Amino acid sequence: MMETAFLHTEEVRLRAVEPEDLGLLDRMENDESLWQHGNVTCPYSRFQLERYIAENSNDIYTDGQLRLIIELCDGETAGAIDVFSFDPRHRRAELGIVVLKEFRRRGIGRVALSLMERYCFRFLGIHQLYAYIQKENTACLNLFHSSGYDTTGVLKDWLYTSDGYRDVCLLQKLNTLIA
Repeated sequence: MMETAFLHTEEVRLRAVEPEDLGLLDRMENDESLWQHGNVTCPYSRFQLERYIAENSNDIYTDGQLRLIIELCDGETAGAIDVFSFDPRHRRAELGIVVLKEFRRRGIGRVALSLMERYCFRFLGIHQLYAYIQKENTACLNLFHSSGYDTTGVLKDWLYTSDGYRDVCLLQKLNTLIA
């Protein structure tokens, strides 16, 4: 029997961003403790986030990215997972995930990551997924390592934070299902 449920299990589903997710996006994008993990340098306004929701086509080939909301079976939103820096020629994309603090250490991130991989590898035909993770972010490194990602490099002094420069690990996972 052919598997068709790419984006959900009985416990977790990944779904498109809806206008009702404005509060969640505002909470995640404007959480200053998360800024050190990427390139964000200032808050996003609610207006900017509303425009993102309204203008996003949810087509990775059009937008070059795909953000999905991590939702539990009871309807609670637990975070978001993103595929971005999509390169259709080389069939690769970068991954990012945010699980809200109150939902961490429950396996939700692992399930969401697995669902996104399955969608990217089996449905989109992506050859490679990768992530840049701060060396000090052991929880995130453990999540990706336990999901089959290999550390293929360390970028010295890659991110500048209020505490100084931080090294970043490059993690990759290759799709072994397609050539």
